[in-house]
Amino acid sequence: MRDTILVRNLTISPPLALAPMVGLSHSALRTLALELGGVGLFFTEMLSATRLPQENVQASPFLMRYPEERPLFYQLFVSQGQDVLPAVERLHRLDAQGIDLNLGCPAPNMRKQGAGCFLTDDPEQVRHLVATLRQSTSLPLSAKIRLGTKLDESRLIEFCHMLEGEGIDLLSVHGRLHGEKFCRRPRWDWIGKVKRALAIPVLANGGIFSVDDAHRCLEESGADGLMIGRGAAVRPWLFAEIAREIYGASNLLAGGSEPLPQEIYFRFIRLLERFRPERRLGRLKQFTHYYGGNFTYGHHLAIAVQTSISVDQAVERALHFFQKRLTAQVG
Repeated sequence: MRDTILVRNLTISPPLALAPMVGLSHSALRTLALELGGVGLFFTEMLSATRLPQENVQASPFLMRYPEERPLFYQLFVSQGQDVLPAVERLHRLDAQGIDLNLGCPAPNMRKQGAGCFLTDDPEQVRHLVATLRQSTSLPLSAKIRLGTKLDESRLIEFCHMLEGEGIDLLSVHGRLHGEKFCRRPRWDWIGKVKRALAIPVLANGGIFSVDDAHRCLEESGADGLMIGRGAAVRPWLFAEIAREIYGASNLLAGGSEPLPQEIYFRFIRLLERFRPERRLGRLKQFTHYYGGNFTYGHHLAIAVQTSISVDQAVERALHFFQKRLTAQVG
């Protein structure tokens, strides 16, 4: 199992990436995962190619970034016929390590804009877009896709060959169809069909919540690495576990002993302080929705935080939840 991949001129080690996720793949979660260890590549939340050139880097939660969060690929979603060059120029000024093209998001608002997976309905338009991106930057280019509107191997491979031919350096493949929900088991074997057809590195994405999942995904797909999404919000230390168990990494935590899940939760809250006050509560609620799954009756924690009207109230309720949990364990 290779513990590094080369993406254009950029070495990724270990080949484990934090997926782009709306409301989750921000500076606080990226830093938390970095502190816990094992992440080789970060992605931003998806960014509008229209809005990006005017975004205020000092105020935008989407552009908030600390120097240690690298390598960082900025993910763009682009509507049909949109001029992408101003967004690329802005990313150059933001010191992006790479640019990722969102071709996989199935959200309804993407349909309205002809972006995300809906852009792939017109392969020639995608071809032109990728060619334009390649001509406008020397940065590594990546793309994130799903398997298509239906299982059609020849069409999928033809599309991926086109992306590779026009200059995509790294392809992340989510192993579900455009309309399939997360409850549907991902088709890791279909990611393998893409991997075997391409010369560029391929990251497998979807359904990875444990080291066992990571093992099985890599075996079934033959992928060069993994992109982890919701599993990283549930267990931010999952990267470190996979890096240690599969890639043989050691000494991932500078402090030695691993922090407890409760400590990690409050560390995340402290990291949210880098955002403006009005940007913190929503991100805490979204993270807690997933992270609560680590605890018995964790849905009580999620509900308590979800119904809070301030971060201070959410923290108070979280402390109460963990205190009750400790009392029950002692009793």
